[in-house]
Amino acid sequence: MTIKTTIPMSITNSDTSLNRRPVTVITTCYGRNRHLYHLLASLTHGSVQPDEVIIVNDDANPECLAKFALNIVQIPTTVNASTDSVSGKTGFDIGHNRNLGAARATHDLLIFLDVDCIVAPTFIEQLSAKLQAQPDGLLMGQPRYLTRPLSEEESSALQRGTLSLTCFNELSVYNPYRDNFDDNESNSSALNHTETKKTAIRKTDDYGAFWSLCFAITRQQFEQLGGFDTQYTGYGAEDTDLAFTARQLNIDFYLTADVVYHQQHSVYRPPLNHLDSIVVNANRFYDKWQCWPMDGWLLSFADMGLINWQANQSTSITLIRKPTYAEIEAAHCPDAPYV
Repeated sequence: MTIKTTIPMSITNSDTSLNRRPVTVITTCYGRNRHLYHLLASLTHGSVQPDEVIIVNDDANPECLAKFALNIVQIPTTVNASTDSVSGKTGFDIGHNRNLGAARATHDLLIFLDVDCIVAPTFIEQLSAKLQAQPDGLLMGQPRYLTRPLSEEESSALQRGTLSLTCFNELSVYNPYRDNFDDNESNSSALNHTETKKTAIRKTDDYGAFWSLCFAITRQQFEQLGGFDTQYTGYGAEDTDLAFTARQLNIDFYLTADVVYHQQHSVYRPPLNHLDSIVVNANRFYDKWQCWPMDGWLLSFADMGLINWQANQSTSITLIRKPTYAEIEAAHCPDAPYV
């Protein structure tokens, strides 16, 4: 894969004497600046810092970003955060934006993080070390989910680097529907960086367990994969597609016990707010892989009479009707930690 580079909007330089690792962290952001500042604070106060943090499609104030002791690169994108009512193409294209970030990266070790992540103090140190040991692999971290947004006091403490992991762990839960490590396999409760022990890593053949919330890969392997398939639009399946391509190319997949804390925000169960893009992306995925992704959501949509779909069908999903306002409101979960 050859990805065209783009000109950075601005660069914020910081003290180069800090303990840095030759790692590029890539995130995408539009209108999620509170989450972004929490992510940057956690990267600032880690046991080591990534040498470079790339933010794609970011509308944050460069003066605010300059307050963080990080080397931050802002990359604009010509895609905005709107939806084309004719084509259905969602403007904020996360796969496209991640590809832009990877193309601009200075380093060969790439860590992709969703903007609503807060990393545990040793996350960058541990995950980058694992990637160096497994440079031909695809590595995914361990999400925990905050059950409420951080308070103003907690947010201020995080910015100062004084919010304890005990607090994070008490406020968060694992997703019971995902493959989780035992607490004793993670150092998420270790408060003293000097006593850090190695966290667990486990190879798996379950490529469907991959989620792009927090993962690491080398530039060479990312290019071998072709980056994210930008034919996917909006929400859903682009990360499973990347993992299936990795399986097709015999790239080993590893789960690690390196923790990120997913910042709480409202969700929809099922995600009726993403119905259109899920249908488009499910059809795209089936055309490529001859199996259906997101089958739990598709079943929910079918049971509601929104789509024509059965698990064994080989024809494209068609939309029967749009959800009503009442159905969307009923699916809204303002306090749920995960979908």
